[in-house]
Amino acid sequence: MPNDGPIERVGIHDWGTHPCPPVSLRDLLAETVPECEFTVCEADDLTSLDAVVTLYHRDEFLDRGLQWVHNVRSGYEDFPLDAYDEDSIVLTNSTGVAGDLVGESVVGLVHSLAKGLHRYRDKQAAREWERIPWRRPFEVSGSTACVVGVGELGGSVATRLGVLGVDVVGVDIRPVSGLGLDRVHDASRIERAVENARFVVLTTPLTDATRGLVDSEVLDAMRDDAYLINVSRGAIVDQDALVEALENDDIAGAALDVFYDEPLPPEAPFWEMDEVIVTPHAAAQAATYGDRIADLVETNLSRLNNDGTPWNQLV
Repeated sequence: MPNDGPIERVGIHDWGTHPCPPVSLRDLLAETVPECEFTVCEADDLTSLDAVVTLYHRDEFLDRGLQWVHNVRSGYEDFPLDAYDEDSIVLTNSTGVAGDLVGESVVGLVHSLAKGLHRYRDKQAAREWERIPWRRPFEVSGSTACVVGVGELGGSVATRLGVLGVDVVGVDIRPVSGLGLDRVHDASRIERAVENARFVVLTTPLTDATRGLVDSEVLDAMRDDAYLINVSRGAIVDQDALVEALENDDIAGAALDVFYDEPLPPEAPFWEMDEVIVTPHAAAQAATYGDRIADLVETNLSRLNNDGTPWNQLV
C-alpha cells in the first residue's frame, strides 16, 4: 500500500542522458520545489521514496509503497496499468510536453526528404561536389500529407505542415474538426487516406489497435513517390514490409526516428539505404525538455499534495 502523507521524497530513476540527464532534472526541481527532496536512484534502490520520475516502467516500482510514478514520455505501452491500479499508485505521463518539438522535427525531415538535403550531407563526408538529379527535389508547398494520429502530437505536425502550404488529411479513431482538417479518415480506411499523400506521417500512440497498422497493404496503397515518416513507435510499422517496399521502389523513401529494436542494430538494412534518414529516437530532443518536465512534475506535486487531480493521469 502507498505511504500516507504528502509526497516529500522523489526519486529520479537513472535512465541515462536521453531525453535529459536525470541529474539536470534533479537540480531543476531542487531549485523550484525546495520543500521536497530529489535524488537520482536505481530501480532497486527506492527506500523511503514517495514517488519516482522515470523513462520506463520497472517492476521494482510496484509493491514498494510508492504513491506516484511519473513517466517523462507520452508513450506508456510498457506500463502495466492494471498493476499500478491494484497497487494504488497514481501514474502520469508527459503528453503535451513534446508536441511542438516533434512537430518541428517533422518539418525538418519533410524538407530534407523533399530537397534531398540528406544526400548532400552524405556527399559532404566524402568531399564530393555533386548535385542530385535536377528533377529529384520538389516543392513542399502544394504537396500533400496524411498525418496518422491527429492527437496533440499529430495536431502539432498538421498545423506546421499547413503553414508551409501542405494539403493535410488525417487518420484517427475519432472525428477531428478543431485542426481545420475537413478530411479525417477512420483508421479502418487508412489505405484510402494515404493513397494521394506525398508524405505519410505517423504520430499515433502504440496500442493493440495500432500495432502493425502500416502493413504491406498500406504501403502498397501509397504512391511510388511517397515518403513515410515515423516519429511515433517502431512497432506501428511492419518493418519487413517496409524494407521490401523500399527495396522494390514501391515508395520513394522514409525518415525513421523509431524502430522495433533500439538502438537500431548495425545489420539493419535501413543504414545502407540512400533514401532513408535514420535518427536515434531524437525527434523530441531539445535544450528545453528538462525544463518542461520539471514544470510538469512541479505542477503535479502541488496538485497531489493538495488533494487535486494531476495532469495526464493514467491511473
